[in-house]
Amino acid sequence: MSKKSLLNSISWAVGFVIFIIGVLNILRGNDPYLGIAFMLVSFLYIPTTNHYIKKKFGISIHYLLKIILAVFLLWIALSVGAIAEGFYPEIV
Repeated sequence: MSKKSLLNSISWAVGFVIFIIGVLNILRGNDPYLGIAFMLVSFLYIPTTNHYIKKKFGISIHYLLKIILAVFLLWIALSVGAIAEGFYPEIV
């Protein structure tokens, strides 16, 4: 497996996880707008979208910024989400 293929797989996986967190926030959370924001931001991790942004606007989002953003989004999801606040004790 080449390095580019591995990085694309990781990018797809992170985008999928952030998208699912957004869906869960919409369905089970107490803030559907946060879920929509998560779903929209998750598209930044999809390599196809990244290629489109580079082609259309001539800019590319640096991978370090993506890593920092992913950590920040996971921190938000785990610290202020409905599950983290104990609204759904049957899940935990």
